[in-house]
Amino acid sequence: MSVEERLAALEARLRAAEDQLEIIRLLNSYGPLVDSYESQPAAHLWVEGGVYDVDGTRLKAYDEIAAAYDNSELHKHLVNTGSAHLTATPRIVVNGDNAEAVAYSFIVLREGDRWYIFRAAVSHWILRRTPEGWRIVERYNRRIDGSKASHDTMRRVMRK
Repeated sequence: MSVEERLAALEARLRAAEDQLEIIRLLNSYGPLVDSYESQPAAHLWVEGGVYDVDGTRLKAYDEIAAAYDNSELHKHLVNTGSAHLTATPRIVVNGDNAEAVAYSFIVLREGDRWYIFRAAVSHWILRRTPEGWRIVERYNRRIDGSKASHDTMRRVMRK
């Protein structure tokens, strides 16, 4: 293998590692943003017109997603009680300027002096590289309730 070929291979590996890290950072910034009432920055994790499909309710970026955080009584209750939206380490598949990821997500909620898992779900993200970096095109989120929808969501990226 020539030096040029080795350098090209090294650059490709570095780019792949940087893509993975940037996507992990993107997905893990969601929780602190929504838990601190940063609805607009949270909504801008998506591309304009991108979709957040949570249990069949489809919200479009930017306005519908931000409004869900600003106007939802449940969301206000969670944040005012003390919540942590957590994303487990995702499995990511990058294909050029597009990517998919799957991971568990949890909402941890405070109740008095204890914390408990309020919601466990699985999310499938479709992502795109943009001039601003990686952004979400669609997040498909389903409760982990033993349903076919939750199992199918878990399998989406695992086959790739």
